[in-house]
Amino acid sequence: MAIELSQEVRKQLRASIKRYALENLEQDIGDLKADMLLEYFLKEIGPTVYNQAISDAQTYLAGRVADLEGVCFEKEFTYWVLPAVTRKAR
Repeated sequence: MAIELSQEVRKQLRASIKRYALENLEQDIGDLKADMLLEYFLKEIGPTVYNQAISDAQTYLAGRVADLEGVCFEKEFTYWVLPAVTRKAR
């Protein structure tokens, strides 16, 4: 699945890449080089990050679903188990 980003997000990422290159690599790169790096990151690194995020979400949801009965379980047929005073208060 290709990672699609809005033009506004791409603009912010381009600015961030350019700033990173200037502050950490001491290179003042232009928009074209920043865009090329962004495309590389999205195609080469993006899928790995995406797949890990999906795996983490699956693990999290599986844990929640496994505990669903414990969280959402309600005892059945308890009306006659309770004392008559408690039944009237309901």
